Amino acid sequence: MARLEAVANVALRVPGLALLDLLYRWDAAAIGELLRPRRGDPPFLRAPALRGACGLGHILCLVVLVLPVQSLVKLYLHVFTALLLAVGHRVARDYIHRELEFGDQGAVYQDPAALSRVATTLAGQLCLCALCSLLMRSRQPWLFGAPALPALARLCGLPLRALPLLDTFATTLTTIQVLYVLASHVLVPFQLAAAACREIAQALELSRLVALGVSLWSQLAIPLLFLVFWLALFTLRLLAFLTSSSSPMAQQGLLFLLLSSAAECCSTPYSLVGLTFTVSYLALAVLNLCKFYLLGFSAFQNGNVMHRGVTEGVTLLLLALQTGLLDLQILQRTFLLSIILFIVVTSTLQSMIEIADPIVLALGASRNRSPWKHFRGVSMCLFLLVFPCFMAYKIAHFFQLDFWLLILVSSCMLTSLQVMGTLFIYTLFMVELLQDRPLERMDEIIYWVNAVSRVLEFLVALCVVAYGTWESLLGEWSWMGASVIIIHSYFNVWLRAQSGWKSFLLRREAAKKINSLPRATGGQLRDHNDVCAICFQDMQVAVVTPCSHFFHAACLRKWLYVQDTCPLCHQQVTAVPAGGSRASGTGAGTAPSHGQEVPEGARASRMPAPAQHRDSTVSPEDGAGDFGQHHPVGPHEDPGAQGPLQPEPSASPQPGTRDNEDCHSGQHPS
Repeated sequence: MARLEAVANVALRVPGLALLDLLYRWDAAAIGELLRPRRGDPPFLRAPALRGACGLGHILCLVVLVLPVQSLVKLYLHVFTALLLAVGHRVARDYIHRELEFGDQGAVYQDPAALSRVATTLAGQLCLCALCSLLMRSRQPWLFGAPALPALARLCGLPLRALPLLDTFATTLTTIQVLYVLASHVLVPFQLAAAACREIAQALELSRLVALGVSLWSQLAIPLLFLVFWLALFTLRLLAFLTSSSSPMAQQGLLFLLLSSAAECCSTPYSLVGLTFTVSYLALAVLNLCKFYLLGFSAFQNGNVMHRGVTEGVTLLLLALQTGLLDLQILQRTFLLSIILFIVVTSTLQSMIEIADPIVLALGASRNRSPWKHFRGVSMCLFLLVFPCFMAYKIAHFFQLDFWLLILVSSCMLTSLQVMGTLFIYTLFMVELLQDRPLERMDEIIYWVNAVSRVLEFLVALCVVAYGTWESLLGEWSWMGASVIIIHSYFNVWLRAQSGWKSFLLRREAAKKINSLPRATGGQLRDHNDVCAICFQDMQVAVVTPCSHFFHAACLRKWLYVQDTCPLCHQQVTAVPAGGSRASGTGAGTAPSHGQEVPEGARASRMPAPAQHRDSTVSPEDGAGDFGQHHPVGPHEDPGAQGPLQPEPSASPQPGTRDNEDCHSGQHPS
């Protein structure tokens, strides 16, 4: 029952939205010619009166659109009853015309043909009367029997010349009934409006108004309503194009036919909003299909808010408003809509890359040996590599190259570059899987692969800005183009350059600190007798921080990419001077001489690490909790960010499982 009510909540509001769309089309297209004052026109056909009627129609449609479901059901029942009564009067009028044509003045019982005609008409009128009584839930069906009066009069033997007069009386009687029903329900819209005003008056605060708007959005099912409305409009327009063989658009290809039908269905604000929600739902379906293809049913447990099609719908709406899509002719609107949809598809592909990239890299890093999972991930990446190039070729083939087209083509190129970087890193993981030992300096290789990808993206963005500036200076200059160049320069050029340079400086500083730290000797490692507090594996080679803590060089370097403090005690890790590095390293793991006074904190730091470091977790007081709260150090660093691009998706291995592997920088999770 709840599902049926939800369907009715959407289906019963679509006619009101369709009437609003028709009123806007009539007001926008025909108000200049149709409403022009002419001599001899009645006063109610003059332009001011018709404009007032159009505004009243908009108000009535909006009222119908926001009515509760129960009120909508009652309204439609009354409308259907009125339509059935109108059909009954039409049938009675046709019967009278046929009888006048035959001209039989005698009793209908003496003529079998006349008796058949009156019996057929009377049976139809009785069915309409019973149906009206059923719709209105009335136990007095005779209230709806006015259309049957001419047939009953003919059956009773009244002359033919009295039938038109009797039909006029029946029509007048039905009109009085309709007016009575309207008068008895005329206060209902005002009562509903007063209730709505009371609700708004009680929620004068901004938070309550927002909650009220969200509740109204949910109750009216606005996205589904506009989706159903636009799909119905698009289907009717497509059928009209297909059935009209004389139309030149019907003789074009299928793609042009679909685009022209969609362009015809976005000529009003209501239909444009419907197209926006339709594109959002389509993008959501494509992204969900991508997740399902890569992960199966487990993909729908956690979802990103940005991967719900909202970005694509908002992009289409903003571009349509900025370019004046509603004011163009049908052919121009078709070509402009194709470019806008191209941008929307590019945004959808970018969202698909954001979904597929961590999944494919996790397959390579986790050493998953399922061929089907690897095939799905690689095939999705190959599709995302080839399809943007195909789109760029098509858009460059049909349109002349300019600044806006260059932005579109560059976005496709960046999409393909990102996929190429993902596939290269995945290939490195698979090559390492086939070898007996991990690759040397694996994280450095991955960093420079990402760096090359980001540099190429930066160069493409820089070329777009340079070309746009050149075109603005030597060609046609506009505020819109200048604002796009400024925004593109800030977000895609300046921020990328600043973030990439900061990441490079952090890595260089971390490498300088690691190279300056002293290496622990074998005796110090035996006295320390503990695992690395970052990766929880045994240490054959280690570096000693100024605070006398022992770590793998590779693990500490990755940690210093994120922050420059010790993972255990949070003291600042600074580069040790060249003259005192070895001395400090020698004394780092040795106990103080007899009688030497040692501060309490220094004594605690010089003592060998207790056995609690062998646990699978480290308490936040020791500093490892802070490591967990920040980005863990992983093999995939982004040169355009301050820290790693992705956290290392590893569970801490048990001590002693891989003794020598931890000293390599290429160590990555299993």
